[in-house]
Amino acid sequence: MDTVVVVLLSLPLFLLTLYLIFYYPSSRRRNLPPGPTVYPIIGNLTGLLFSMENAEFVIRKFKDKYSKILTLHIGSQPMIIVSDRNLVHKCLIQHGSVFASRPFVQANETDTNRLMKNEGYNVSTTVYGPIWRLLRRNLVSEILHPSRIKIYSDARSWVLSVVVDKIQKKSEGGSVVVVVKDVLHHAIFSLLVCMCFGVKFEGKLIRDIEAVQCELLLYMNKIQIFRIFPRIGPYLFRKRWKTMTDIRKRQTDIFRQFIDLRRQKKNNNNKTSDCFDYCYFDSLLELKLAEENGRRLSEDEIFGLCSEFLNGGTDTTSTTMEWVMANVVKNQDIQEKLLKEIRGVVSGDGAVEEEDLHKLIYLKAVIKEGLRRHPPGHFVLPHAVTEDVVVDGYLFPKDASLNFMAADIGWDARLWKNPFEFKPERFLPGGEAEEVDITGSKDIKMMPFGAGRRICPALNLAMLHLEYFIANLVSTFDWKQVDGEQIDLSEKPEFTIVMKTPLRCRVTLRQMG
Repeated sequence: MDTVVVVLLSLPLFLLTLYLIFYYPSSRRRNLPPGPTVYPIIGNLTGLLFSMENAEFVIRKFKDKYSKILTLHIGSQPMIIVSDRNLVHKCLIQHGSVFASRPFVQANETDTNRLMKNEGYNVSTTVYGPIWRLLRRNLVSEILHPSRIKIYSDARSWVLSVVVDKIQKKSEGGSVVVVVKDVLHHAIFSLLVCMCFGVKFEGKLIRDIEAVQCELLLYMNKIQIFRIFPRIGPYLFRKRWKTMTDIRKRQTDIFRQFIDLRRQKKNNNNKTSDCFDYCYFDSLLELKLAEENGRRLSEDEIFGLCSEFLNGGTDTTSTTMEWVMANVVKNQDIQEKLLKEIRGVVSGDGAVEEEDLHKLIYLKAVIKEGLRRHPPGHFVLPHAVTEDVVVDGYLFPKDASLNFMAADIGWDARLWKNPFEFKPERFLPGGEAEEVDITGSKDIKMMPFGAGRRICPALNLAMLHLEYFIANLVSTFDWKQVDGEQIDLSEKPEFTIVMKTPLRCRVTLRQMG
């Protein structure tokens, strides 16, 4: 009996020893980038479990020790973090096809997959291949092409007029305190709903879907556990499961209302100013997946793509606008220079038109400095390695997850003088950043939109929105700090990196003429 007990107790130790002898050392001998100690089976996940809310802090602590690249192990899969700009360029540009995919989550018929399947096919997270190329090509050619963007100039003008009128009515001829985030987020969201569904929506319906989309974004971190435990997660975390189910249902109900209104408008022979001939939703109805016997997208998949379009373009743009406006208000000399440039281009009391934007060189410098100093995300979305590849002597194994410290590149004191100062002049002719390419194609000194094959496809639309709205807001109103308040530039991570203390400004209508 004692012998049996000894054997049973020794068996786990024996198996662990075999693992250490035959698997663990061999994996350590592989020329992976350096990183903290890896423990069998659990990797170094334990180092992160205690700081899930401060994952970036933990990564930065390791980065200080391991310099430009480090490897973390989540279970048996390595996650590689790159912060060196030259190595980033080699990965994303020179070896672009190898690093162009996304971490793959195996589809199954669990309740989890059915709930989240509208995320299965979208431009940002679909694995690299024919379906991703189809979805991205459709987005770029059918809604983000310059000719399509121009169609919606009337919508941009409409949204701007709504914002201006709302502030003017509140001020009653004097000044008013404005929570900038609320104004900008609603404006950009309304514009993207218009581009997505082809109709100018106002009132309760638009406020309801905006609230649902915000709730969905803020809840995303809490539902990642269902990806790890797709079968038992709904039973272990029933409250989270119910909340997510409710959010999805409300989203679906409102999207169906949008679609019904879109069809009514299109079927109406009387053309109205609040309906556009073509929209993103229309393009999705026509798509056929050749890789799946030519089937069309399901309702859930269309809703997922529409949701991605709204969220991807709203929070990143409105957050950047808020950061830029915070620095413009904090540094009144920048606001004065902007206004002087605008008045030199736009005559009288007219609005800044889109055709004027290419003349506003200082405005473009302010926007770029905002993107450098306050990028919407400190990291990009995770990439996946599609085959073993060696870059700069480091092995990037197939199926490894890969990410890049985008913000750190723009803050590198070796590249930028006084990197934490807000200095638009660095992007002006003769400045240190005059030749900086924000796409990263030639060289990477900042990457607010990512780089390579997965670069944000809406880069040009985002820059247009940033320039158009900031130019007109500065031209129309005088922006000042609220008496007794200081602008706090502290950060807070949400879907994007937002201002910890939302920007409040005292706004006064400018005297024209």
